[in-house]
Amino acid sequence: MDKLPSEKVKRKILVKKEVKTNRVKDRTAEELIDYGIVNLDKPQGPTSHQVSGYVQKILKLKKAGHSGTLDPKVTGVLPTALGKATRIVQALIPAGKEYICIMHVHKDIEEQKLRKTIRSFKGKIKQKPPIRSAVKRVERFRKIYYIDIMEIEGKDVLFKVGCEAGTYIRKLCDDIGKKLGTGAHMAELRRTKVGPFDEKTLVTLQDLTDAYWYYKKEGKEEYIKKCIQPIENAIVHLPKVWVLDNAVESLCNGVNLKVPGISKLNDGIEPDQEVAVMSLADELVAIGRAKLTSRKMMDQEKGIAVKAHKVFMKN
Repeated sequence: MDKLPSEKVKRKILVKKEVKTNRVKDRTAEELIDYGIVNLDKPQGPTSHQVSGYVQKILKLKKAGHSGTLDPKVTGVLPTALGKATRIVQALIPAGKEYICIMHVHKDIEEQKLRKTIRSFKGKIKQKPPIRSAVKRVERFRKIYYIDIMEIEGKDVLFKVGCEAGTYIRKLCDDIGKKLGTGAHMAELRRTKVGPFDEKTLVTLQDLTDAYWYYKKEGKEEYIKKCIQPIENAIVHLPKVWVLDNAVESLCNGVNLKVPGISKLNDGIEPDQEVAVMSLADELVAIGRAKLTSRKMMDQEKGIAVKAHKVFMKN
């Protein structure tokens, strides 16, 4: 089964100190609106920035931020962080993305050659961003985790591709066409996954509008709670360190996480790896860089375990 990097990892939990917590994660609709994330189904037409702006207007927010630009004609998964949660979208970058694409080949080609050529793009590829892009146009390496043909009809090829963030599918189609010697272009594209977010939990702008109306006009929270996910859903792919209640306050005041504050943690953590620091109620406290391996966090009694660089919780 094809999987993105974020879907492959299965981590064990190592317990350093077994303790209970007084904290409870039970956010109200109001809290979710200013500290949650919507897995938005981007429609065809507007830019990603415009869609993010629509979300701000619908929910009466000062800011909202999306997890990666989609061209106006492209539809699909656009996780949009709300209010104080906007900085979380950067954590989704290493999680990988999946697209369903229709590529049109410009000349007739033997099917076996077509399949072999497309399969050859799995792995590390070199890409130069297209002219109309938001980044500097220099060649860079990107990884294709999987690329599978789903259907071929005449000169149209329907395929699914899982790739590293920053991969341009339009350019991928162009490069496939060049390697075939026929030319090819992207005819249609839909994003189906961004790390832990997929089409199963998609919400339309109309869904969000209706849910907010029921919340404000009739006081019904259930619809808005179905539309807005907790911020923690954006970091399910990151290794985690759970901390004692008294360490939460220190972290919220800008102090790095020291070993004595750890209750439990995932195995396999390496120095300089990005990790999520969690409360024992599974609330996201901060994101930071590990300074020790999992084993050293378990064995040592002192030292800095995680250097926090983004604190999300206000104690």
